[in-house]
Amino acid sequence: MKLAPNTKLIAVTRIESQKITHERPGLTESQRRELVERIKKTLELPNVTGVQIDFDAVTSERDFYRQLLGDLRKALPEGVPLSMTALASFCVGDPWLTDLPVDEAVPMVFAMGRDSDGIKNYLKSGSDFKDGLCRRSYGVALDEPVTTAFEKQRRVYVFNSRPWVQSDLAVLNERFGQ
Repeated sequence: MKLAPNTKLIAVTRIESQKITHERPGLTESQRRELVERIKKTLELPNVTGVQIDFDAVTSERDFYRQLLGDLRKALPEGVPLSMTALASFCVGDPWLTDLPVDEAVPMVFAMGRDSDGIKNYLKSGSDFKDGLCRRSYGVALDEPVTTAFEKQRRVYVFNSRPWVQSDLAVLNERFGQ
């Protein structure tokens, strides 16, 4: 994708953990330190002005994730925004997001699995995400129709499961008028 030279970028780091095996991986302090260093290095990429973490942490991984975010917040230069993705279900009633050291939690309003109908109906009814961190942005997928009217002042992150092509921009313009 060609971008204007002055386009500000947010570096997204995807963290995967083994969730299929019966033995959960040991998420260690040394792994956390290494992750912090690797994520910090993304700020060296051209035009990167913020950091976002995408980690579908299960309940047993939340302490590790909270510590990672705390360590990362301390390690990032002052003024660098720290963002995280969040399952939409976290944003409608799961208090674990409260007081995380992030600037925003981006509710992923796509691929919601068994929560999909309930959350879509919740949002269609005019209700909003309960956690304030989730009221700053939305995460949508290019390949999934948007069925909710979003507040215009919120940032929209568009995720694409394949490489971006020129025709994707027409889809963006059609959906969001950008």
